[in-house]
Amino acid sequence: MRSLQITASGSGAGTGPTMRLHLWLETGGGVLFGLGRLQLLREVERRGSLKAAAEALGMSYRGAWGKIKTTEELFGEKLIERAASRRSGYHLTSFGTALAKRFDDWFREVEDFALSTGREYLPFSLEKYT
Repeated sequence: MRSLQITASGSGAGTGPTMRLHLWLETGGGVLFGLGRLQLLREVERRGSLKAAAEALGMSYRGAWGKIKTTEELFGEKLIERAASRRSGYHLTSFGTALAKRFDDWFREVEDFALSTGREYLPFSLEKYT
């Protein structure tokens, strides 16, 4: 195999390209879960509000609500629920919390595997996306 040297434009010598993954689950009914949904759940948990979470991610409230509802319908489980008082906003259900954690753990494992095998198969150094 011919030697191939690739460096990232504008970065230091020897720095390779950055590996990025798009990983999601879908069914015939639509997207079940992916990084976008994970980010949305994390923001809901952090901010206590679906509206604030949507704004933080640059999406409409209606779009965020639709993504949550689609995933809830496909799983048959609630991801978020109103806090004790309506003014308290939303928080994740135990199912939503577990799903977010498990998907994040799985994504990190897949990402680590892809990075290590990419470094093995490809003729340049890959960097992890941060």
